[in-house]
Amino acid sequence: MAANFLHGVETIEIQQGPRPIRQVKTAVVGLVGTAPTPLVAAEDRTLNSPVLVLNDRDAARYFGAQIPGYTIPQALNAIFDQGAGLVVVINVFDPSNPTHFASITDQAKTLNDRDFLLLNHKGVWDVVVTNSAGSTTYVLNTDYRLDPVLGKIIRIKTGAITAGQALLIDYKHGTPENVTNGQVIGAVDGFGNRTGMQALLDAYSLFGFYPKVLIAPVFSGTAAVATEMDVIADKVRAVALVDAPAGATVQQAIEGRGPAGALNLNYSSDRMVICYPYVKTYNPVSDALENQPLSQRLAGVICAKDLERGYWWSPSNTEIKGIVGIERNLTAMINDPGSEVNLLNEVGIVTVFNSFGTGLRTWGNRSAAWPSVTAPVNFINIRRTADVIHESVEFSMLQFIDFPIDNGLIDSVTQSVNSFLRTLMARGAIIDGNCSYDPNKNPATELALGHLTFDITFMPPPPAERITFESFIDINFLNQLGRPDVA
Repeated sequence: MAANFLHGVETIEIQQGPRPIRQVKTAVVGLVGTAPTPLVAAEDRTLNSPVLVLNDRDAARYFGAQIPGYTIPQALNAIFDQGAGLVVVINVFDPSNPTHFASITDQAKTLNDRDFLLLNHKGVWDVVVTNSAGSTTYVLNTDYRLDPVLGKIIRIKTGAITAGQALLIDYKHGTPENVTNGQVIGAVDGFGNRTGMQALLDAYSLFGFYPKVLIAPVFSGTAAVATEMDVIADKVRAVALVDAPAGATVQQAIEGRGPAGALNLNYSSDRMVICYPYVKTYNPVSDALENQPLSQRLAGVICAKDLERGYWWSPSNTEIKGIVGIERNLTAMINDPGSEVNLLNEVGIVTVFNSFGTGLRTWGNRSAAWPSVTAPVNFINIRRTADVIHESVEFSMLQFIDFPIDNGLIDSVTQSVNSFLRTLMARGAIIDGNCSYDPNKNPATELALGHLTFDITFMPPPPAERITFESFIDINFLNQLGRPDVA
């Protein structure tokens, strides 16, 4: 650079050579659904805003208990049951929306001999308790206590309510079943704010990373939500786990992969993973078993596998924690191509393997791209590995943007990427990989526009989905009989 007059010595620091490439996070779930926010402290209530949940304490603080009908608390429990994962959560349940709640007035109830009563709904708020004539209003925490999660009213013996008294109760309860697909999909409102799953696009600006596994339990069983999940997944380089609807038979699930099926599962994106069937799990709030979507358990399995083994491992053949069964029993034999789990895998559906002594396991390596796409990218782990490499390299190139184009810059970029690829080779994430600069792809006209093009070539290890033994019966081994020199 041009210098002013100097009678002396100076040092100008110049940075050159490769730069370390920082790998993006992979064990991050993007969850869109409903949660009973009126039961959460006012300062922790959220609506259509990304919330980062790190553990079960955060889950309870921001999104409450597993009240039947809501989807977020159950999904968070399913993910954390697997032992790992960060979750970016979007809650679309709006208690101020008149279609999202119902008002109950003058519900007649009588205290039982244990001094409590249960309302007809769980997850209640704005509770008012009066005597049977409606002339006396009782005071919370003086005359009675309230468990809003269970919808339980408990008499305080020192209060004004007598044992066995008949009461009238007014309250509100959520109707999350009235949340629409449009509210889950979301949009950009008149103030420029993203709502629904569109708000997942704000995750990087808020947290410095995007979710890499997207779920919308229950809602993803509809084509409108599933296809929009694919759109978001493509934008943030994620995979979208979508569920076949509850109650579907094996035949319906398989037929749904075609255009004539009653279920719309006719997808071919390598970013969509179709999950079937629902799984049985215990809900502590209802104190009963209930069927829940497989997608939320698979999301937790993927996160746990990422952290334990690496994102280049397939999530298939991994025991699912926290479930006691599946909605519909499936035939499962490792050597039977006609078993139901194999038939489901054959058409690109991830399912649950349950055989003698195996426990309940995820089963299936391929995305919805299979069988239309036979390239390796139809494997879930290869799609995700490619995403990690592409995004990690892109984000790390910020430090080279607007440098002068010369041989030093070209060498710095290729050396940086090749160093990263060698690290992935050492970890087992790829078999081999290389970054190179091809002068033929960089004519002077493109360079004059400030445009550089590099080639990245790599191959992640495919999962050992099929192992074949060729067996031979060789009569020549009979020649060893009666020969003492043969051990």
